Amino acid sequence: MENYRNGVDEGNDLDSIDFDALVKNLEDLTQGNDTVIPVSDYQQKRRVGYKAIKSASSGVVVVDGTYALHAKLRSLLDIRVAVVGGVHFSLLSKVRYDIGDSCSLDYLIDSIFPLFRKHIEPDLHHAQIRINNSFVSSFREAIYKVKCRSESPDGHFGSAFQQDEAQTDNCIEMYLRPPSASDEATINDWIKVRQSGIRYYLSLGDQRIVDKNFIIRPKAEFEVGRMTLGGLLALGYSVVVSYKRASTTVSNDNVSVSFETIDALGETYMVMRGTNRKTVGTEALKMGVSGPWITKSYLEMILERKGVPRLSTPPLVSNKPLSRNQEGAIVAPKPIRVTPDIVTGIEDLSQPWTRSPRKSKMEPVIATWRFISSDSSQTDNSVLDPSSFRDTMRLAPMPDSYDLDRGLLLAVQAIQALLEKKGVPVIVGIGGPSGSGKTSLAHKMANIIGCEVVSLESYYKRVKDFKYDNFSSLDLALLSKNIDDIRNVRRTKVPIFDLESGARSGFKELEVSEDCGVIIFEGVYALHPDIRKSLDLWIAVVGGVHSHLISRVQRDKSRVGCFMSQNEIMMTVFPMFQLHIEPHLVHAHLKIRNDFDPVLSPESSLFVLKSNKKVAYPEILSILDPAKFCSSVQKFIDLYLKLPGIPSNGQLTEGDCIRVRICEGKFALLIREPIREGNFIIQPKVDFDIGISTVIGLLNLGYQAVAYIEASAFIYQDGKILIEVDHLQDVSGPYIQIKGVDKDAVEAAGSMLKLDDTYTTKSYLQIILENLPALERTFGGIYSQQAARMQEIVEFIQSQGSSLASECSPSREASPIEGIIEEMQLRIRKLERWLTVNTVLWTFLMSALVGYSLYQRKRQ
Repeated sequence: MENYRNGVDEGNDLDSIDFDALVKNLEDLTQGNDTVIPVSDYQQKRRVGYKAIKSASSGVVVVDGTYALHAKLRSLLDIRVAVVGGVHFSLLSKVRYDIGDSCSLDYLIDSIFPLFRKHIEPDLHHAQIRINNSFVSSFREAIYKVKCRSESPDGHFGSAFQQDEAQTDNCIEMYLRPPSASDEATINDWIKVRQSGIRYYLSLGDQRIVDKNFIIRPKAEFEVGRMTLGGLLALGYSVVVSYKRASTTVSNDNVSVSFETIDALGETYMVMRGTNRKTVGTEALKMGVSGPWITKSYLEMILERKGVPRLSTPPLVSNKPLSRNQEGAIVAPKPIRVTPDIVTGIEDLSQPWTRSPRKSKMEPVIATWRFISSDSSQTDNSVLDPSSFRDTMRLAPMPDSYDLDRGLLLAVQAIQALLEKKGVPVIVGIGGPSGSGKTSLAHKMANIIGCEVVSLESYYKRVKDFKYDNFSSLDLALLSKNIDDIRNVRRTKVPIFDLESGARSGFKELEVSEDCGVIIFEGVYALHPDIRKSLDLWIAVVGGVHSHLISRVQRDKSRVGCFMSQNEIMMTVFPMFQLHIEPHLVHAHLKIRNDFDPVLSPESSLFVLKSNKKVAYPEILSILDPAKFCSSVQKFIDLYLKLPGIPSNGQLTEGDCIRVRICEGKFALLIREPIREGNFIIQPKVDFDIGISTVIGLLNLGYQAVAYIEASAFIYQDGKILIEVDHLQDVSGPYIQIKGVDKDAVEAAGSMLKLDDTYTTKSYLQIILENLPALERTFGGIYSQQAARMQEIVEFIQSQGSSLASECSPSREASPIEGIIEEMQLRIRKLERWLTVNTVLWTFLMSALVGYSLYQRKRQ
């Protein structure tokens, strides 16, 4: 709706919206007519043109804006959605903390969001869907940047950016100090406001992490109206620093490069930004830039150079000017809040849903780490050299648990505190149940601080019969030796485990250095007493898809009239968790709750196009990037488990079942539950490994195998697009799937393979069942053609369950049946490896033929 403003710079002024033009556009699309929508330029502060919208391509239209639920539009809307919370609540909570209880909540809302209660909030109550957004700021998708001084104001972008169009931006950045700031207050207590054209962007505090040469920031800036800035000034916030920043920026697929001139410093800086730490570092080297790097913010540099914050930019709305005494020092006025306790925040008051955060705690100041000593004569303020500190001081555990965003930030801050106090190395352990998000958290931390991640799965000795969740399967002696080598800064060799063969396949060298002084060990048993005693930081992660499975089982049981507590389900489905994992998580320094729900998080989904048209291998090869091309082969069995009695429409669907995949010697839970839109299947891409005990637990709870799919998948990918050719048993001809996170790229790949008009959105389960005779279906919904094979698979799984209790016994001897099963598994794995080698050889052969034919064409 911002494009429908009349160009008047009045913030969120309702009168500036051209509702007539918007209504006309919506009516045109509703009647099947093409229409033209306005386009505004926020730098020029005016409407600059129009864009044509074809009705045929607009089956769904989303109107996004502050006044999208206004009475003038509501009759034209089929679905009305209201979103509250997010940084709107964060700013309100921050101001409430700064001001204290001297002002009522309504007064604060009217001051910083003056139009909310009168013109916005009443419309939100007409929404059919109400969403509370608890997001604050997140390092999950952090921005990594390096900064150095530029020799010339014009800058040189390098050959990699010569073809890219440069974008210019001139903005004013200002910092507001709260009226309650004490003499010890830091710049982290200030509010940053950036004015770019007619738009204003606000961020809370100095939210960044500095690691080596990198400045790492979350995506924490959000747009506000001009009246919000005026309201903050009226509440007593004062502009203590402001400066102009003129920048010229070019971007490619990997990074952006900016040359930024800061008027208060009189210098130009080269800044490279990107979402991947390694890529930013690599691109900087390609440009021939090697520093010296600057990790201080422009604000810190101005305070260091000027000493006193200057007030060069007057407030944009009428505000009482600061006195000369205030200009001469950074000292803040006396706080006016009546209580320092933030417990009586806005979330503790009885408020309408439009004002109440979903989370019980939205404290503006995040907790800080402190050290405690095993020697009562020492405190965390004692001056000790790093070697003495390592032996006598340790982190004090955080008393509360945190969500994934705050937990990620706290984990990185804990590592930085340990590096500062103890020096390298810092050894971290991340433990928790399967599917809780340990691996994802570990790699996000590694991307931020540039460290090494080692999975405890690498320390399996030899695993038989899918028993990957037994603590006795770990090679603790080798793990202890590796940790001891790392502790003493010695080069060490960590094992490599081959999941296909179920055995160790080799070793890789690991060395601690100043560039890689942090090592993260992640795994379900990472916080076991025998392991955590050698670690510096203990992190426990719970929730995620682990909790999703428990909730799913509870829902299924309730649908058939059987009510079970989550604790009962956990004891059955995850027996190893309560016995051998959960007791150790309570000792963690940092406890993280992962609220991620794979089904309710479509932003992490894949776009999939599926067709049964035959496509030749050279055609697939021609659309993938040869420099990044790789291929693999997988043979898998998908087993569909369903509780008898779950209501259905007479036909088995994926939504009624829990899907378990058996592949490469492991079990995994596949969570799909896709959305189908046009030719696309939009599905969450979540697979997580489970132990055989989890599958046996599901069977013990009454789940029955009702269908299965046996297939071989030939996978080709280049990092952007994945093409999977699936050969399904009992189905004539292969199916091809094109997958990716970029919808347009997936659609373009399908068009290049000439798959248009051949797509299907049916699941493989539907396709398999349609190929089976309907008359062969039994009373329980199982097809007799599949029944024998399913019974064979289930009996094999259950046969392993009887030996789980005695698996750890050293005197136990393998039975003849187990020997036969193991031999069969080895044969299957040999066949899979042969298929892989055959595919690779075929790939090289076809690549050579394609290359030779292209060479011959050029010669002719």
